[in-house]
Amino acid sequence: MRRLAGLFSRRRRSIAAIGLTAAGFGGYLVFLQLSGNFHTVIDGELYRSAQPTAGQLETYVHDHGIKTVINLRGESTGARWYVDEIAAAKRLDINHIDFRMSASHGLSADQAEALVAILRAAPKPILIHCAAGADRTGLVSVIYSERIAGINEDVAENQLSIRFGHIGIPFLSSTFAMDDSWERLERHFGIEG
Repeated sequence: MRRLAGLFSRRRRSIAAIGLTAAGFGGYLVFLQLSGNFHTVIDGELYRSAQPTAGQLETYVHDHGIKTVINLRGESTGARWYVDEIAAAKRLDINHIDFRMSASHGLSADQAEALVAILRAAPKPILIHCAAGADRTGLVSVIYSERIAGINEDVAENQLSIRFGHIGIPFLSSTFAMDDSWERLERHFGIEG
């Protein structure tokens, strides 16, 4: 009987540990969103974030000298966030570029080449953002780091990770499209994978 009680006790502890881990992970993801998920990719060159408010954008420009904002959500005329972002960019006298991509659909080689051209030409420092700052910004951070900054592929790939809120699990998360895109783009760019 005592053995059976010990089994249930271990089972409860295991369930509690899993629950606490899940709660901690969920809390981290909430923190990323509440904090704007702002991170330095390459200091003085490239930064990433979730959708910034006008106030956050002003802070990023003031603190990091941002000269260009690249909106990975694409033009969204009429949407309040977009109207505010355009107005803030104009008021702050910084460049604003729209480049529509989806976190749940792959980026083609042609789209990637167009994006690299935009990233090369844009005045720096650049802030890239999407809605959450996890998936699209992750892929673009990897592309920029490897293709433009010449950072080792293994290091660059860290930009597309759980640290920034990206959860790319094959067959379980639609955002795996970003991981899959990078795998295909590695071949396109001739990178040893």
